Amino acid sequence: MTEHSATEAGPQGLASRLMDTGALAPDWLPAYQAVPRESFVPDVIWPGVGPADGGPVASIDRRTDPEGWFRAVYSDTSLTTQWDDGNHPGPGRGKVPTCSNSQPSMVFSMLAALEVQPDSKVLEVGTGTGWNAALLSERVGAQNVVTVEFDPESAATARARMDSAGYDPVAVVGDGSHGWAACAPYDRVVVTASLREIPAEIIRQTRPGGIIVSPYATEYGGEAVVRLTVEEDGSASGPFVGSSAFMRLRQHRAYRTHVKEYLGGKPWPAGGRRTATSLSPEDVAGWLPMFAIGLQTQGMFPYPERYDDGSYTLWLRDTEVGSWASVDFVPGAEEFEVYQSGPRELWGELRAAYAWWQDQGRPGFARFGLTVSADGTAWAWLDSPEHPVPTVG
Repeated sequence: MTEHSATEAGPQGLASRLMDTGALAPDWLPAYQAVPRESFVPDVIWPGVGPADGGPVASIDRRTDPEGWFRAVYSDTSLTTQWDDGNHPGPGRGKVPTCSNSQPSMVFSMLAALEVQPDSKVLEVGTGTGWNAALLSERVGAQNVVTVEFDPESAATARARMDSAGYDPVAVVGDGSHGWAACAPYDRVVVTASLREIPAEIIRQTRPGGIIVSPYATEYGGEAVVRLTVEEDGSASGPFVGSSAFMRLRQHRAYRTHVKEYLGGKPWPAGGRRTATSLSPEDVAGWLPMFAIGLQTQGMFPYPERYDDGSYTLWLRDTEVGSWASVDFVPGAEEFEVYQSGPRELWGELRAAYAWWQDQGRPGFARFGLTVSADGTAWAWLDSPEHPVPTVG
């Protein structure tokens, strides 16, 4: 690698790209420069592999491909560092990515949303590789940072990397969904894995006026980062600030029942009610419409069963294992066959949620927000808390 190409691909090049896009704010640049990403990345990585994408099949090993590893580390992409809770060593993909060094533009966008002050006391849920905790330690002082990691192996390797870099935050092995009450209250909380609900304990451990930044995933699908401000009455409220696609916090993972259980052992359509629809499954397949649908529906999730000719069946199922729907997508078709079974009309619920989103002008992530009351009740809203998102079904 030449000196010129190394500069373009290295820390300086990545910093320039992040600053050009606005992801890396000037006040975070010194921390970025002081805490090299490469110091928090293991030898074996899978670049660009996320929860919802295919990504490359093979890993990159620093020991056999140092240039490829270096380019990956200083690209704006996530780097999967663990599969299947550590039970799959590679070199190919495992089943589920379970730890990563997050995409730099997402890391610094979330840190900017956190709006830390020089002496802010910060709780991080999800230590991962330790890079985020080290960046926070550089910015506010390690004595003001508490980071919690559930996986003992990840926690140990992150601790070693932080020690090597000269940072000594409070590093806890534990269930981050409960926060860490021993060091509360906190001025800021950042969560580095997606949640399906904001834990009440974390809100209680945050000072009034404090800020919580977290990825928030709906049951149906779609995800965005929410920025909540904690109020004097113990509630928390704020807007979504952008799309995201994080791995789920382990305590918030979903374990799905196979579709055959919904069919009761019968061959499809298993007595399902047949109708037709002009709404294409393709129209509801994007991350944003999935998010809007998920904010309105409860206990429903999708799965596309794809075929070699480009067609697929969109399955909808409820978490109670009582209702299902299937919609057959055929390229070029104007109508699509629907079968539904059970007490809920899942395709009807989806259509109603999608129609509401269209009627509002197809709002983007930033027009939505979330409020969590002191008792843990949560509701989404559009534009302001006075305009709650309706619930269908």
